[in-house]
Amino acid sequence: DAGGWNTAKDAYSNFGNNRGKSAFFNDRGNSNRTSELFSASNTGINFEKYDDIPVEATGQNCPHHIESFQDVDMGEIIMGNIALSRYTRPTPVQKYAIPIVKSKRDLMACAQTGSGKTAAFLLPILSQIYTEGPGEALNASKENGKYGRRKQYPISLVLAPTRELALQIYDEARKFSYRSRVRPCVVYGGADIGQQIRELERGCHLLVATPGRLVDMMERGKIGLDYCNNQTVAFCVLSFSFVSLRYLVLDEADRMLDMGFEPQIRRIVEQDTMPHKGIRQTMMFSATFPKEIQILARDFLEEYIFLAVGRVGSTSENITQKVVWVEESDKRSFLLDLLSATGKDSLTLVFVETKKGADALEDFLYREGYACTSIHGDRSQRDREEALSQFRSGKCPILVATAVAARGLDISNVKHVINFDLPSDIEEYVHRIGRTGRVGNLGLATSFFNDKNGNITKDLLDILVEAKQEVPSWLESLAYEHQHKSSNRGRSKRFSGGFGARDYRQTAAGNAGGFGGRGNRNQAGHGGNRGFGGGGFGNFYTSDGYGGNYSHSQVDWWGN
Repeated sequence: DAGGWNTAKDAYSNFGNNRGKSAFFNDRGNSNRTSELFSASNTGINFEKYDDIPVEATGQNCPHHIESFQDVDMGEIIMGNIALSRYTRPTPVQKYAIPIVKSKRDLMACAQTGSGKTAAFLLPILSQIYTEGPGEALNASKENGKYGRRKQYPISLVLAPTRELALQIYDEARKFSYRSRVRPCVVYGGADIGQQIRELERGCHLLVATPGRLVDMMERGKIGLDYCNNQTVAFCVLSFSFVSLRYLVLDEADRMLDMGFEPQIRRIVEQDTMPHKGIRQTMMFSATFPKEIQILARDFLEEYIFLAVGRVGSTSENITQKVVWVEESDKRSFLLDLLSATGKDSLTLVFVETKKGADALEDFLYREGYACTSIHGDRSQRDREEALSQFRSGKCPILVATAVAARGLDISNVKHVINFDLPSDIEEYVHRIGRTGRVGNLGLATSFFNDKNGNITKDLLDILVEAKQEVPSWLESLAYEHQHKSSNRGRSKRFSGGFGARDYRQTAAGNAGGFGGRGNRNQAGHGGNRGFGGGGFGNFYTSDGYGGNYSHSQVDWWGN
């Protein structure tokens, strides 16, 4: 916990030490806690294959990547916890993201699930907090109200779309803040808010949150995203480190910025007292970044670097993808055949589209004698946590899930992912199969396909071909027919060249010669208000030499 005004003053005299021994350093380890935090293995049998994954970094003055954790000074606390985690070398996203974040650059990083994205932002953020000191310490005695309750001003905020992912990031933050006085906290909906408030009041330097619960906490006056109140404005002028919130991370950012989450994100980032972009450092991570989301995300980023890590050119070695034709009436029978062929000790994750479908399939499998459980949005937080615990432990080796489990969840030893219902878009497919074959382990993904899945045909074929997977002849024929039917729509290939996305700024600059005036993104259609034609997409990159206007005829943003 932060310890008052005198403690804060003393703390600042210790910052900047290259060994990382700032006011946050605490060398008193605990063997039980060490075992609790670092017991799980972190590398798979094919981990060395990651060196072959291609990486693209675009943007002005991109810092040089590292080859080992020793190539960048992250301080004694971080290096000790890396050793305890048994990380031998950084994954590709870590090689590039760590020096980018350490250089205080905004970042949009697109890397496959299971590639080490969480550590890629937590390691450099915590390293900088240890080195530069706790801006939050200033409120230790200043914000105590007459009832003894105080508002918390976290230094770093990590936003996640689901409760499970928030808890997972929090667990990683606990690991990398071990033997330090940095206190991570987590808040999410569906759990006892009173208990979360009590945890916050013990101190919070790094906050992991889902958007809805964070807004609730802010409205209750429990969390503030600034520290420039009337009592400290003079210090804010003198030093950046007195501005509390310095780091904003959006994990699974493409989903965070879809139509369901964008209003809450804007409420948090733009309508409150959070430091503006250019003052705070903003990072976005996901396995997929469609062009539409990249265009939207620029509202939150300043002169950012776009990092694209190959979406497992090693999928061919790590994840075997199979697509089989199964009529709707035959799905349950086919699923039983698959499960009987899978070892009883192997963890199998079965994805369905609807909550009702998840409950029905769980009941069916239970009646067939399988130990299984389910997870979806209508289940209580306690039920969801219990289901995940039973699945992880192997007590219930089959988990039936909706898309709530597709994003970011890191469950060790998932051997088989079954798409009982294929998703409607290819980004969701990428996230789902990423639940297996994580961090170098081998995995299998089987998808049931029939006439209902025609809209995903071409993208699914592209994924299989790119990953050098076996492609059924019937899928090639369907994709050919679908391509001709939709040829007039101008649909682009989303994952060109083995990446989950490409920096749309590069394509825009090459094809159009620049961006025009921004226009109103909320308007429909391709007129000037949408940002096409004379309206354009803003002077966002005029400093990069991308100025000037373009007409709709010069580039089709939604086409090839």
